[in-house]
Amino acid sequence: MKKKMTLEQKIAKRKYKIPNPILWWFLMRVILKPFLSPKFNPHIKVVDDINKEKGPAFLIYNHQSRCDYIYITQAVYPKRINFVVGYNEFFRSHLHLILKMLNAIPKKNFTIDMVSIKAMSSIIKQGGVVCLAPEGMSSITGHNQPVGEGTGKLFKHYGIPVYLVKLNGAFLSNTKVCLDERKGRVDATLTKLFDPEDLKNMSAEEIQLKTDEALWHDDYEWNKKEHVKFDGHGNMGSHLHDLLYRCPKCGHELEMIGEKDYIKCKHCGNGATINDYYEFVPFDETCVLPESPSKWVDEERQIVIKEIRNNPSYSFKEHVKIGKLSDYKLLKDMKTSEICGEGDITIDHQGVHYVGTKDGEPWSFDLSYNMIPTPGMVTDVSFFATYVNGKYYDFFPERPSVGKILLTIEEMHRLHVNSWKNFPWMDYMYKEQ
Repeated sequence: MKKKMTLEQKIAKRKYKIPNPILWWFLMRVILKPFLSPKFNPHIKVVDDINKEKGPAFLIYNHQSRCDYIYITQAVYPKRINFVVGYNEFFRSHLHLILKMLNAIPKKNFTIDMVSIKAMSSIIKQGGVVCLAPEGMSSITGHNQPVGEGTGKLFKHYGIPVYLVKLNGAFLSNTKVCLDERKGRVDATLTKLFDPEDLKNMSAEEIQLKTDEALWHDDYEWNKKEHVKFDGHGNMGSHLHDLLYRCPKCGHELEMIGEKDYIKCKHCGNGATINDYYEFVPFDETCVLPESPSKWVDEERQIVIKEIRNNPSYSFKEHVKIGKLSDYKLLKDMKTSEICGEGDITIDHQGVHYVGTKDGEPWSFDLSYNMIPTPGMVTDVSFFATYVNGKYYDFFPERPSVGKILLTIEEMHRLHVNSWKNFPWMDYMYKEQ
């Protein structure tokens, strides 16, 4: 009897082509535009029309939210594009079919993924448009992460035009801390970032830097100027403590609580309500608060940088449950994995370590910072993910510590490897540490 193929094997054998034009029209004009778009009030501006391109191209965007595909496809319609999507999403039942129909390309985030490279090459050879987010995952804090290492080399190697959809307001419509949808306004502007002559004349490093500069955006700073009201449903503070874990007044960590429309320190009472413009309104004149959630995280990052660089014995440990992808069954009920074990995860100067169980057996691993520059954030900041020996795993900490874990892993990588560098305009964080 022929052995049944696993989902992983099926994905590996898949061939890719440009999406079917009739299916593309139906999804974009019959379903997406009349039913999904009005939720977020998108404003589309086309400066350089990608539909004038007769050959292949890259289309990139600053990945602000899980709904970015709504704005991107409207900006480029009727051009058909092949999205590059996180590998794990192909195992989720509510996404599996649509991703297959649209010939989306799976990518194992923050890894060297030859299957993904071959799929992209295939679409380019067919004269298609490969759409990807060079950051590798949607915004966590409201502003960008740097693009993945090798982005400049990728664009220079293929030498095809690179277009950009710049998004403003998308993160504030779908934040990384709360999964509700908050109608306000989203601006999407389509421009050409590089033509083949640019890529020929620039170095890979110059291309990388210009891409970072073009994608850079902070939605909170944008809304200080635009003053767009977002419908937060009374939940503007919900789960903010997963990211804003350190009190800026007393310095205690993992004692913040974000609920309804407020965030508050359980230790000293410092805090604020958050209005529908994402502005902090302090409880009283004694409260100490950064300008915005993104600035709050930047301050937390500076503290982490100082802690790990001043302490060669630094170690952070958390008890976690772990989840994995199924070999044969799609994940239902919006899940990203199936719980398969638990144990302790430790982050120190040597790497990221796990000791515990998996599938009822003892299991452990050690990842160097060459292998994990940052953990992935799949849906929100209550858990994180990474690949171990090519396999995807979720990690669910007992405490709301994912924000701390994220910053610690990233800054350990930058201290010991630094192949995935921070932005040049963030260099001030590393001075006098």
